[in-house]
Amino acid sequence: MPVYKYKTFEEADRALWNFHPDEAYFRKVADLWNFAGRLLPISYPRGIFKFRSMEEANKHRDQLELEHAKNIQDRNL
Repeated sequence: MPVYKYKTFEEADRALWNFHPDEAYFRKVADLWNFAGRLLPISYPRGIFKFRSMEEANKHRDQLELEHAKNIQDRNL
């Protein structure tokens, strides 16, 4: 892995972003997400849930994912 030197923090910050992604970039991102999913899978509760709106369903899913992230963080402390 190469080492880069930057003159300013802004220059280093810009280097973190890929402004012109190609197909290989998206493949790498997909591989990373697949790896993370296999490494620490989220277990959703079984069953069928009724929600009054999509917003309520999304809030429920976000809450489950946030709890999962907090559990991972607690294990690493």
